[in-house]
Amino acid sequence: MTLVLSPLAALGRNTLAALAMLGRITLFALSTFSHILRPPFYPREVFNALMQVGWLSLPVVGLTAIFTGGALALQIYSGGARFNAEAVVPQIVAIGMVRELGPVLVGLMIAARVTSSIAAEIATMKVTEQIDALVTLSTHPMKYLVAPRVLAALITVPLLVGVGDIIGILGGYTVGVQNLGFNAATYIQNTVDFLEPRDIISSLVKGAVFGVIAAVMGCYYGMNSGRGAQGVGRATKGSVQAAAILILAANFLLTGVFFSV
Repeated sequence: MTLVLSPLAALGRNTLAALAMLGRITLFALSTFSHILRPPFYPREVFNALMQVGWLSLPVVGLTAIFTGGALALQIYSGGARFNAEAVVPQIVAIGMVRELGPVLVGLMIAARVTSSIAAEIATMKVTEQIDALVTLSTHPMKYLVAPRVLAALITVPLLVGVGDIIGILGGYTVGVQNLGFNAATYIQNTVDFLEPRDIISSLVKGAVFGVIAAVMGCYYGMNSGRGAQGVGRATKGSVQAAAILILAANFLLTGVFFSV
């Protein structure tokens, strides 16, 4: 009997711990948005966060998108050749990048680059008691550290997703025209005709949600990190893992909302 109940008890403990963690993250996110909407505001911190999250992420987003779009075109052409369907490359590249690959890849790149950076920065501030110093100066850490970063991610990640979609389609166009023999004007026309407003809207909404998830995870783990170098390391690792998993889960849910039959 003990052999049967012990794994079930462990499963129950882990499930309850996961639900408790999800509840704490939800409350943290709600508190963050309440601070975003209420003064005082810190425009300088918001501008710095916009630069860190948005502008400085453009190179990695651009490189990821263009190589993904090119590889997608090659794969679709190779697979379509088995069914004499090579002509669908422009359409599938466009819908694949805009609906799925663009938002998800940008979200994961932001999780890798921005979430880890936010978690490490805030965790280091906690370890070195800089957050305690903010409280001593009557500055709310949530409003000064968390709210600007989440707001910046909410604004810039949809823009990064839009740029990533365009660059990814451009990568597929370059490969299609230069390597696969497609006519340039026909490729562009097929891409434009195939995309629908719903595809673009879903891509930008996913970008906003993924940006919030990435920033909230970085801030949450940073604010709740342990002491010392090990605490900072665990906070950084945990934030990226949680952000990546939640982004993929949110992508599944949002895809069902936008494209359920």
